Amino acid sequence: MAKTATAYKEKMKELSVFSLICSCFYPEARNKLVREFEDMEVKAINKRASGQSFEVILKPLSPVSDVAHTLPSPPKREISLEDIEKKLEAAEDRRKYQEAQVLRALAEKRDHERDVLLKAMEENSNFSKMAEEKLQMKMEQIKENRDAHLAAIMKRLQEKERHAAVVRKNKELREELTA
Repeated sequence: MAKTATAYKEKMKELSVFSLICSCFYPEARNKLVREFEDMEVKAINKRASGQSFEVILKPLSPVSDVAHTLPSPPKREISLEDIEKKLEAAEDRRKYQEAQVLRALAEKRDHERDVLLKAMEENSNFSKMAEEKLQMKMEQIKENRDAHLAAIMKRLQEKERHAAVVRKNKELREELTA
């Protein structure tokens, strides 16, 4: 069974994709599409809605081809204790190297996170200082404007008071003259 499956796979590799594509473009050749290989035959079946369909018929393997397809496996080498120890050491070295790489990547990530956090804290601090300075300047400006406004009101009140005093004085003078 395994030999027929292997033979089937090999023959499917040999099946020309180009001939399948050509059969799609030339419908008159599609009906005659029957290919024979040494131990396999490919026949076209009635066309279906899903596309072209084929039937693959495997022929029994001949004793000659069976020998040709079988390759001898290389002789197995005896593994010594030193070889096993070397392989284990190499595996341990690879594991340590991979672990060091992971730790290095984590350290770099942690450093990057720390740098980002420090930068964010610095920017936050700078923003707070700038906002505080702006607020202080705004408060000083408001105080100056308020003081200036109060001074202007006081000046107008003093002028009105002087004018009222002049008007009273003139009224008293008129009353004295009329009396």
